Amino acid sequence: MPSRPRLLYADSEGRILDWPLLEMVGRSGHEWRRLQQRDWIPLPPGSELFLLPGRLPVGFNPRNKRFETLSEDPYEPGSRIQAVATFMSPAHTQVYAAAWESLPAAPLLPLFAYTAVGWHKGEFVAAGVRVDQDERQDYRNFDPVRIRRNARARMQREPENRLIQHLGHCALTYGCPAARNLFMNRWEAPLPTSPACNARCLGCISLQDREDLCATQDRIRFVPTPEEICGVAVPHLEKAPKAVVSFGQGCEGEPLLQAETIAESVRAMRQSTTRGTVNLNTNGSLPEGVERLCRAGLDSMRVSINSCRPDCYRAYFRPRGYDFQDLKRSILAMKSHGGFVSINYFVLPGFTDEEEEWQALRQFVEDTRIDLIQMRNLNIDPEWYLRELNVPPGRKALGMRQLMNRIQDELPDVDLGYYNPCLDREAV
Repeated sequence: MPSRPRLLYADSEGRILDWPLLEMVGRSGHEWRRLQQRDWIPLPPGSELFLLPGRLPVGFNPRNKRFETLSEDPYEPGSRIQAVATFMSPAHTQVYAAAWESLPAAPLLPLFAYTAVGWHKGEFVAAGVRVDQDERQDYRNFDPVRIRRNARARMQREPENRLIQHLGHCALTYGCPAARNLFMNRWEAPLPTSPACNARCLGCISLQDREDLCATQDRIRFVPTPEEICGVAVPHLEKAPKAVVSFGQGCEGEPLLQAETIAESVRAMRQSTTRGTVNLNTNGSLPEGVERLCRAGLDSMRVSINSCRPDCYRAYFRPRGYDFQDLKRSILAMKSHGGFVSINYFVLPGFTDEEEEWQALRQFVEDTRIDLIQMRNLNIDPEWYLRELNVPPGRKALGMRQLMNRIQDELPDVDLGYYNPCLDREAV
């Protein structure tokens, strides 16, 4: 039988070590799972390793066929240790989350995705799969020197454009991949517009009211004018290879709350150029706003969703002034105008691949005729998420790979991926 990856842990100095007597283990919902050979890949370049405070690593002992919690450093008995996870680079979806045992009063984890990671034949491996071959956010494709030079030059050249200044900050301070691509003059560029939101997502990365949880980036504090938006979008649409410009970013609230400004901007863009794709990332809360944007020339739309079960959706998004059915109405509005629609599907192993969730997803796809499912890892402490959604243990899970196989076999008209595609074949 082929060897399995070894358990990783962090010692008291924060050094990451492997322990050969225990196998790497994955988490599916409330359960720990032993990995099969198809469940891991070499750690993708650009991934990060995280130490998990207040959490002990869990491995599988192949000698006694049991899961075991490693409670101290096996190389230095009595020394404290921590569990380890990876935040995989874009275009990869986790098959299993990291496995750990939480100690009393373990702090809430920051808003990242925690994928199982191990050590196998001299390299790190992760419990994941690549779901999109597009290289637009691959680590090796970013040139930090060029990005800094281009961002600073454009910020100096356009000091009155507040959106350029904001995106320069995103690229230089937070390393936002979309903002970095803007300043490398290629692929998908961001157009944040809305400082307000009509949802209170548990895992919102731009605004948090909990004292024990920090947003991972600053939310935009102004509504850019159509002139400022077009100042970013039009040059990109005209010249960038595979050009996409997208409203609705991690550094903003809900763009449909600024539908009038966005509609005016889209009309102006399309008066200047027909090249590229104009996209909206949204929670889909305002179908009337979607209608307005379609008439203005919007090409594609991505709707964020954590579950196709309304109760689970409400528990995470905590919507204000809209409900789950509005998402469907927005998608159908976009489809009625011939637009392309994807869902930004926030996935967590053991929840997303439950049989009940799969049945709800299949019905949702059949009802809405969406074109693409973007398999995005949910950035949240998984234990907190399961508690907030009241997910009981013992639920039947298909497995993430089996879920993706079912989507491809039983929903042949919908694709799996990770990114918003450029729909303009001439924009090469």
